Amino acid sequence: MTDKIYRKPIPIPTPESDFFWSKVAQHELWIQRCIDCSKPFFYPRMVCPLCLSQNIEWFEVSGRGSLYSYMINHRPAPGFEDDAPYAIAIVELEEGPRMMSNIVGIENTPENLILDMSLRVVFEDVAPDITIPKWCPDEN
Repeated sequence: MTDKIYRKPIPIPTPESDFFWSKVAQHELWIQRCIDCSKPFFYPRMVCPLCLSQNIEWFEVSGRGSLYSYMINHRPAPGFEDDAPYAIAIVELEEGPRMMSNIVGIENTPENLILDMSLRVVFEDVAPDITIPKWCPDEN
């Protein structure tokens, strides 16, 4: 974490997402899956979005994914001024679910952001108790 003041919105954990954010703070990425239909899903919730079962569990994912879609924001929201232009991306996890995030580690231009490019999760510690998962190109 840097000494710079973090001005962007900070996630507020809910009972459904507490476990997710606690694992992210440990630099681990966990999502849920349904024990009944075996389907993984993201964002955290109390029931499976596919079969509505309450029989769900958490599991650690590989931290690898691919760029499913993105848009480049040239008119940043408050707090994001220093990042513009930046990508708001949909990352498809190796395990299947998709997650919205940002791409870091490269200039966010159409030439650099190739759909299906391999990505890996990285973690940005933004406050003593908050870490945010982001994605960067996977060189492997």
